[in-house]
Amino acid sequence: MKCLLLVDIQNGFCSGGNLAVPNGEDIVPIVNRLIAKGRYDLVVASKDWHPADHGSFASQHPGSSPFKMGTLNGKPQMMWPDHCVQGSHDAEFHPGLNVGGIDHVQRKGEDPTIDSYSAFRDNDQSALTGLSGYLARAGIGSLDICGLATDYCVKASALDARAMLPGVKVRFISDASRGIDPTDVKAAIAEMSAAGVGIVTSADVLSER
Repeated sequence: MKCLLLVDIQNGFCSGGNLAVPNGEDIVPIVNRLIAKGRYDLVVASKDWHPADHGSFASQHPGSSPFKMGTLNGKPQMMWPDHCVQGSHDAEFHPGLNVGGIDHVQRKGEDPTIDSYSAFRDNDQSALTGLSGYLARAGIGSLDICGLATDYCVKASALDARAMLPGVKVRFISDASRGIDPTDVKAAIAEMSAAGVGIVTSADVLSER
């Protein structure tokens, strides 16, 4: 069984969002083509779903400001602008995304005391979202991953998929993803590749039989 995991294709990470990834919305037509071609038996989408008082928000730390390092529960933490707050427009999927083609939505980042980049578990790797169990029960044999942002949530999700889904072939679809920092994106792709994640493009996927 083939599965496609869409990571955080939300208003908050697209132009006009509170934590916009440069040109993030450009991936939406590519993702829609991947869904429409029927290459996948299962399409899953993750969604940042933060409470308004999430500890990764700079607003929760007097004297801090977005994009500066701070601490959360005694561990280093990048401070973010408030984003993808539960129930807000910022947290909704991009309006152009074919949500009708999504079979399962996995929310993450609901615990205010820990950040959650990966769709599979929190950053301290102690609390699971339940996605690994869901995919294991579905019996998937391959997992293609794309979305926002390559150097954060997509990378974390791909690495966790490799670690938590033994025997599953994991690939990253590069042109169906966008990142924040070009240098960090390059490093993230290298890290994923070194961990055994295949690096492909949407053209590669769509040309497969």
